Amino acid sequence: MRARITAVAAHLPARTVTSAEVEERVAAESGAAGHPYRPRPTIVERMTGIRVRHVMRDDEQASDLAAAAARRVLAGRGLAPEAVDLLVFGSASQDLVEPATAHIVAAKLGARCPVFDVKNACNSFLNGLQVADALVRTGQHERVLVCTGESPSRAIRWSVRDRAQFADAFAGYTLSDGGAAALVEAAPDGGIFYRDFAAVSSAWRVGTLPGGGSMHPRDPERTYFSGDGRRLKDAFAAGGPELFDTALEKTGLGWDDFAVVAVHQVTVPYLEATRAALGIPADRLVVTLPEHGNLASASLPLQLATALERGRCRPGDRVALVGLAGGISLGVVFAEL
Repeated sequence: MRARITAVAAHLPARTVTSAEVEERVAAESGAAGHPYRPRPTIVERMTGIRVRHVMRDDEQASDLAAAAARRVLAGRGLAPEAVDLLVFGSASQDLVEPATAHIVAAKLGARCPVFDVKNACNSFLNGLQVADALVRTGQHERVLVCTGESPSRAIRWSVRDRAQFADAFAGYTLSDGGAAALVEAAPDGGIFYRDFAAVSSAWRVGTLPGGGSMHPRDPERTYFSGDGRRLKDAFAAGGPELFDTALEKTGLGWDDFAVVAVHQVTVPYLEATRAALGIPADRLVVTLPEHGNLASASLPLQLATALERGRCRPGDRVALVGLAGGISLGVVFAEL
């Protein structure tokens, strides 16, 4: 038995914020706190290629974004929530430390199946697919709903003391809120046919959101994203292209054999560097970053949903999902829709 992705959808908050508005807010909140720091005009868009990002309402939670995407997936398949026999919430974000956010999503959907969370930074959704694939192939479940709700706008540092703190917080200015969901179902053929993952865990300190855990349970200063973009890039480079080259060698495929190659998107320059390093043809990418920002774990399913909506891929086509995440984690999944 194979595990087939039978539907995928994304949900993006209606409110958008431009990169210019990000810079203005940093200047305003820094000034209000007594720190007269103002970013160089256009620096965010020039450095990232991001024009706008999505921001959820104050009364929304990560679970709301996941549930909205899940409803679209179920409606597309003509299924009620009761038809799902496992729900996996794979996200870098969460509503609460306890219980698992999957419970909250299931309650909002009206699902009555077992649930659990999977967390691995921006590869959380991809690892959720990995788990769903394994459970379907081993006969433990027949229909798994994998969903994510990313709410990083709640962890962005707006008031900065100086250029150094602005640089440390810069990764947060790429981030965008959004939800996504995919239905993974048992099928006699097709489906996910290759998957592999790797980690460079010695680099875990390079990018963090420290607050809320046992290290820093209640320190407000630890509730913001902190990272060094150059060191992150170097850490990913240290992982090398072997994982992805091996995937092609073992399957006997080239990137041209895929209708779409979805690559996690952080900034446009880094996406281009990754594409070139892996030898992925530019026409296989679905570039969502400029108009939607870095959606963390929702980036890959958004690209796949966008490709399906635009007719870039259809049932029977092969698609590749290339994951990059803090930690550092790398992942690749090949599937036939």
